[in-house]
Amino acid sequence: MKKYINILSFWLCFLSGISLFAQQLPQYTQYMFNDFVLNPAIAGRSDYWEAKSNNRYQWAGIPDAPRTYIVSMQGPLKNQHMGLGGTIYTDIVGPTRQTGISLAYAYHIKLGANYKLSMGLSGGVVQYAVDGSQITTHDAGDPIMTQNFQSVIAPTIGGGVYFYSKKLSISLGFPQIYQSNLKFFADQATNQSTLATHFYGLASYKFDLGSDFVLEPSILFKYVAPVPLQIDGGVKVTYNKMVWMGLNYRSDKSTPDAISVLLGYMFKNWLMFGYSYDYSLTSIRKYNSGTHEVMLGIRFQAPKKKTEEEAK
Repeated sequence: MKKYINILSFWLCFLSGISLFAQQLPQYTQYMFNDFVLNPAIAGRSDYWEAKSNNRYQWAGIPDAPRTYIVSMQGPLKNQHMGLGGTIYTDIVGPTRQTGISLAYAYHIKLGANYKLSMGLSGGVVQYAVDGSQITTHDAGDPIMTQNFQSVIAPTIGGGVYFYSKKLSISLGFPQIYQSNLKFFADQATNQSTLATHFYGLASYKFDLGSDFVLEPSILFKYVAPVPLQIDGGVKVTYNKMVWMGLNYRSDKSTPDAISVLLGYMFKNWLMFGYSYDYSLTSIRKYNSGTHEVMLGIRFQAPKKKTEEEAK
């Protein structure tokens, strides 16, 4: 399989110890349905546990294009105003792979009758790896690829604040607060590669449109210094808490990046399915047929007690 020179160049810079100032955490379109991945303070927000999976296949038709798999689970500790959760993800680009696992804790405080404030922390590890056997270099026997597989593992620490009500949601997440050093080779002279601190700011509000429809606009700010601020803006309409449709727009370095269509269905308030399709607005659209993302979710809720009339 043909290897792309941009993938190789990226990893040569990484392995040589050059600092990376770019988004290192995986990107996905259906962030509004799995926002816990962006902020540990969201753990325990609802009165039930839920598990979700996002599976993203970017730039279909291009060999070695990015693939992202995310699994998360979070829920409340009953009567203790606390939440727990965990996330596992894998981000694959050609011969490179990034895998992370983290656990989260959140504490929720009531602010009046309608609002709550939550503060959360997360901790885990991340592994960056490259399979040199899948790379064809320009010069045979390149010393930087002397071994088939190279990897490095580093600790991660994150935090966040979450302000919310039944309709309003404001999330400020800070993954990778601790900038761990990344060193691939034991004899590496310099070690300038570090984990970059990310910032995710997400806000949304639910507007009731009659008794059956809910309109929910949202906006997501993503920042990793010194890359310019990136913005995602979206809106979805939900019918009867069961079916939804939406649109999303993503910018990249202040320029249009992609527009997305979202569809979803909730079965009996416990099984969730979502699909999104991204159409690229950059020149790469000439070489691919779009990006597909599938989301699956399960809610673990206690069965409702039957009334006396229902029990008869």
